[in-house]
Order: sequence, then C-alpha cells, then structure tokens
Amino acid sequence: MAANSYDYIVVGSGSGGGAVAGRLSESGKYRVLCLEAGDKDQRYLWTRPPAGTVFLVDNPKVNWRYESIPNETTAGRSIYVPRGKMLGGSSSINGTIYNRGQAIDYDTWAQMGNRGWSYSDILPFLKKIETTEVGSDEYRGRSGPIRVTEASKISPFYDMYIAAANAAGIPSNPDYSGASQEGVAMAQQTVYKGERQSTATQYLAPARKRPNVTILSGAEAESLILEGKRCVGVRFRRNGRLEEARAGREVIISCGAANTPKLLELSGIGNPEILSEHSIACAHELRGVGENLRDHFAAVMKWRFNREGVSIAKRGRGLGLAKEVLNYVLFRKGFISQGIGTMRVFARSRPDLENPDIMMVVAPYIIELKEGQGRSMSPVEGFFCYSHVQRTESTGTMHIRSANPADPPAINFRFLDTVNDRMGAIEAIRKAREIVAQSPMAEAVAEELTPGDQVQTDDEILHFLRTTGQITHHMVGTCRMGQDPMAVVDDRLRVHGIEGLRIADASVMPTIPSGNTNIPSIMVGEKCAAMVLEDATA
Repeated sequence: MAANSYDYIVVGSGSGGGAVAGRLSESGKYRVLCLEAGDKDQRYLWTRPPAGTVFLVDNPKVNWRYESIPNETTAGRSIYVPRGKMLGGSSSINGTIYNRGQAIDYDTWAQMGNRGWSYSDILPFLKKIETTEVGSDEYRGRSGPIRVTEASKISPFYDMYIAAANAAGIPSNPDYSGASQEGVAMAQQTVYKGERQSTATQYLAPARKRPNVTILSGAEAESLILEGKRCVGVRFRRNGRLEEARAGREVIISCGAANTPKLLELSGIGNPEILSEHSIACAHELRGVGENLRDHFAAVMKWRFNREGVSIAKRGRGLGLAKEVLNYVLFRKGFISQGIGTMRVFARSRPDLENPDIMMVVAPYIIELKEGQGRSMSPVEGFFCYSHVQRTESTGTMHIRSANPADPPAINFRFLDTVNDRMGAIEAIRKAREIVAQSPMAEAVAEELTPGDQVQTDDEILHFLRTTGQITHHMVGTCRMGQDPMAVVDDRLRVHGIEGLRIADASVMPTIPSGNTNIPSIMVGEKCAAMVLEDATA
C-alpha cells in the first residue's frame, strides 16, 4: 500500500470523527488516517481544566470563530458561532456537559424512516461511550472510554435553587440520562478527577499509539477526490502545500454541521443552483446539502442577590481567583474543575405534554463579555440562567460563500419562525421566572437584572429574545439522514448516490436532540464505526 494510501480516511477529529477513527483502528486490521484542520492537541493549556472553556470560546488558535448572516429573526444581528479547531474538535473546547437527550428524539428519527436509530437501537452505543457511577445499569455504561461524573455543589445556591424548583412542581431527578429526563439536577459532565474528557484524550490519544493509525494535524480538507460516483480520497492543505490521500475502502466526513456541507459543496456535491453561483461543476446533485440547519436559541437571564455568599462571584476574581487556581493545581478541586452551567432543569411548558420541552442551564455567577477583553466573572453577586425550547422546529441554511476553501461558510439561522417555537420560547422565560419566585430563592433575590421586570408581555419577551438571544452551540441537521429527496445520507450514513463516502457528525441528525449534542454526536461516530466494520466483513 502506497505511503499516502489508507483503508479509511476520517476527515475531522471531533465528537464524531474522533470516535470513528478510534474504533476503526482498534483491531489493527485497517490503516486509518485522521485529518484535523487545527494544529493543537489535547496538551493545549486551557483544554484540560473544564472551566478553561472561557479561554477557548473566542480563541482563534483553537476555534473557527464563525459569524452568522444577520437577518430579521435575530433583529438584524449576526450571531457568533464558535467551533472547535483542534484535536477533538468541539469536544475539546465545549462546556463538558453530558446530556443524551430523550428517547423520543431517537424514536422520532426512526419514525421518519431511519431504521436502526430508535432509542432502543442507539442505547447500546450511548452506553459504550461512557464509564460512570451515575444511574442504573439498564441505561448507563460502566466500561466506556469517557468518564462521566456529576458536578459538585460548591455553593449554597444549588440546594436553594433545587428547593425552589421543587416548590414550582419540578421534581429532583437523580439521573436525567436514565428512564426520564424531567426534573432538576446537578449537571453530568465529561470530567474525571478535575480534567476534561474529550475524543482527543479518550479515543485519539490511545489510537495514536497504534502502528496502523496516522493523525495529521494542521491538515485542512479542501475537496474530496471523486472518480465518477465513487469517493476515493481527500485533497487537503498542510504547511501551505496541497496534498492528497487515497482511501481503499471509505472516506468518512466528520467536519461538523458547519464544515461538512462546506466540504461537500466544494467537491461539487449539492444543489446545482448553489454550486453554479460559485462556478463549481456539479459532480452529484443532492439538494439537501446545507439545508435543515437547527440549533437551540436562548437569551441569558440574570438576577442579583441581596446578600453575599450565595454566588461564587468573589471566587472568580482577585485573591479569590488566586485561591481557586491553587486549589485546582494542587487538588483538581473548585469551580475550575467543573464545566460551564453546572445545574440543569428539564421542564414542560404545559402540563398536558408527555415530555419536557424546555431546558434551563443555571449557575451561581454572571459572566461579563467586554469588547477586546474576552469573558470574565462579574463582581456582581448573582446568577444566570438560559431557558430554551428543546426540540426546535425552525430551520436555516449552511452553504459556501465562494469556491475558495479559506472562506467561512454562510450561516443563515432562522430562529422562532414557527408558532410552536415562539410560544415555547416565551413559556421557557416564564418558567425560569416561576422557579425564582419560589422560596427560598425569592427571599435571596434583590432584582432581575435581565431582561428586568419591565419585560412582561409576549411581545416584550419575544423582542428580548430576538435582540439578545444567542445559539447554545448545538448545530445539527445540515446533511440530514433519510430516504426522501432532501436527505443527504441513508440510515447507514452513506451519502446518497456516492460510493465509499459516509458522514458521521451532528449534520446527519434529522431533528435536534433534547439537550446538548456532544454525546449524541459521539454516539453517531460509534454507530458509524460499527456499521463500517460490519460492512467490511459482509
């Protein structure tokens, strides 16, 4: 086999790709190449401490730092879209939150015609990912590569908030990734002994020791190599030079919901009209490429306490921060050892619903974003919450801006476009307020800072959402799975009409899961690898 020839090429090392490359290489039977556009790996300073996310979310060394196209759904604003650009992709820069979503999410995929994607079908792969002491053996994994732990209560705030949520009719839930998601709970995290667990650390670091694996960092894919209707390799730029690698069996694209449709379109796979606009010859018509973009959309709510010691504001600045750093360095303890948004609430906007349709992220501090200074903890003694619809219906698009691979994709979100999304978003804000109005939170809160008591009507709440809302970094759907004319991959993740090509990342998800997308994306990678290996021996 030639030096630049492999059995499998995995394009992207993130949540999906890291899992694919790791699993395909385990047997030692196949030569595997994993390409990563970023040039940093798991040893990069801020990736190991979970709270290091605040130093990664705007960092051009490890982040694509995309921006969306302004439109009326976001009051003419562009939305900042961080995406991981390093080994492990976004799993190396995210908030480390573990969340599977609900059984209904995957059962919906199966009901849409995707065989093998019901909750009972994908549960074994979710269990295969993790090792955790949380929950029961029926739902949780005990021997997977990623350790999952529960955030600790480092402030009296947590018990106060849980009591208030209980008073508002929301039960405590010991495992929101078990039989039912509904309830209030400390967040589950991909953190072990105070350090981040990413696909870089848990799948690719072990894979790197195998002689049949090649991982190339700083290798940005520019196009697929097609011979007729078969994908036979990848062209990528590394150290300023254009290189090629060939795949004897398959190429698996795992560039994420932003960059996977971009790579397909640069390769001439997509909507002929869009390709023609950029003078790209259409090699294969697939009109669904770059369509069906979804994300969660939320505006941050903030409250100020009427006393000290409830929030952790003083531990995030000055001498308090110095003590926290020392605590982390010596013992891997304190807030630096925990992810961003360490409490979760899953609630129903209406009592007649069978499943929670609202997710809240809550933590006892307020983050400030200052122009040119990045993110820091506010000195205000308070807390934040963002509360949003889980299964959003509104869809946007993700297409190339030009035929130049260096240009970022054109991200066109469409938020709150449906009646259900608008009604749910309004109720999500009201539900968050309902909790804070209960004892003992009510006695501890001095005022609502954002949006403030003056924002009460449906129209006022919608205005607040459209003018201040942001994504929660859960983009999915831009190369969705299905059998209809707008589907891009089939239920074995094979690109329709192109042999030797699959996709394994969040772009294949037909609808958005009820929660964070890191773990569902790793599950897609695990299932993809299993199907590839199954087909290889068929």
